[in-house]
Amino acid sequence: MEEKIKEALAEIQRGTAEIIDIERIEKLLRNYFENGENFYVKVGFDPTAPDLHLGHTVLIQKMATFQKFGAIVQFLIGDFTATIGDPTGKSETRKILSEEQVLKNAETYKEQVFKILDPEKTEVKFNSKWLKELGTGGLISLASNLTVARMLERDDFSKRYSSNTPIAVSEFIYPLLQGYDSVAMGTDIELGGTDQKFNLLMGRTLQKAYNCKKQQAVLMMPILEGLDGVQKMSKSLGNYIGVTDQPNDMFGKTLSISDDLMWRYYELLSSKSLKDIENLKNGVKNGTLHPKVVKEELAIEIVDRYHGAGVGIKAKTEFEKVFAKKDIPTDMPEFEMENGIWICQALVDAKLVNSTSQARRDVKANAVSINQEKVKNEKLNLEAGEYILQKGKKSFAKIIIK
Repeated sequence: MEEKIKEALAEIQRGTAEIIDIERIEKLLRNYFENGENFYVKVGFDPTAPDLHLGHTVLIQKMATFQKFGAIVQFLIGDFTATIGDPTGKSETRKILSEEQVLKNAETYKEQVFKILDPEKTEVKFNSKWLKELGTGGLISLASNLTVARMLERDDFSKRYSSNTPIAVSEFIYPLLQGYDSVAMGTDIELGGTDQKFNLLMGRTLQKAYNCKKQQAVLMMPILEGLDGVQKMSKSLGNYIGVTDQPNDMFGKTLSISDDLMWRYYELLSSKSLKDIENLKNGVKNGTLHPKVVKEELAIEIVDRYHGAGVGIKAKTEFEKVFAKKDIPTDMPEFEMENGIWICQALVDAKLVNSTSQARRDVKANAVSINQEKVKNEKLNLEAGEYILQKGKKSFAKIIIK
């Protein structure tokens, strides 16, 4: 029993940024393993239609982990709180959606998240159910639980107040309503990003104020780095893997990450146990496993998750065929370089030539390519990104510029 609890705690703590009240989580796990009693894990989502990438799924993966150890996930669609307006300090407020549109978007969520979550252990809820019934008296009573000074402890509110940037009173209401969701649902644990800490703690505060006989634990997950390994995964930055990407694209993008970033993705995205990942790391360390093979295993797992079992292997086969046609090896040395590096210096640092003068001559002779495009400018400086650098027909290197 103790070993099971220890293993469950290790998997739950895996990759987390911060946990508040780990003792409560341990108590809930112990109660599940000893008495078979489930507990409730809440995560709130915006009611707009999701366009998810793997960065968004870090939280969903953690939800699935909790489901393995007795949790019922409360998948909360914030249809009522969305009408309050964006509380993050941006100039635009959220677009108010019709009930029909919210329900349609909820179905889209289900299509995507149930590729990770167990639908039998998930309750999809809408906070309008209890927040509409709160009424004016209930809202005033709710607001009395927090002072303006406490509200201004929140980082973004504090900055805006100091800089004389307007803060609508309705924005103060938002974290109170998010906290009240935990009261209404009897939540045991709430998950969120590190930027949500103030709002997540509000659930604990209000559960105590409303004598709920429990205070939720809080678990926060970090932001996932994008393919460049530097900035957060974002569609606007183009460094993302979308959950609706085609299998071949998904496989190829995963294979493009650096060897170091691969372990970060394993930690936050893989369903493999910590023990299995440690075995892979040891295999790479002692030379019995090549990093590329381990990365392919991760890529196959991710493709299979979103496109079905067996699709990952097909994507691998297709990927290798494409590379073979282009005479690009699927295995090549990797080098990290500084932003703005001169192309000729990059050739030297990637050990494709012995000197920058030789590199100049090769560029002038049309013997140098980046991502299969000939380099015409010998003064070219390379910006942040990942490139396949080629000299001649058979000399290749992958360079990662941060």
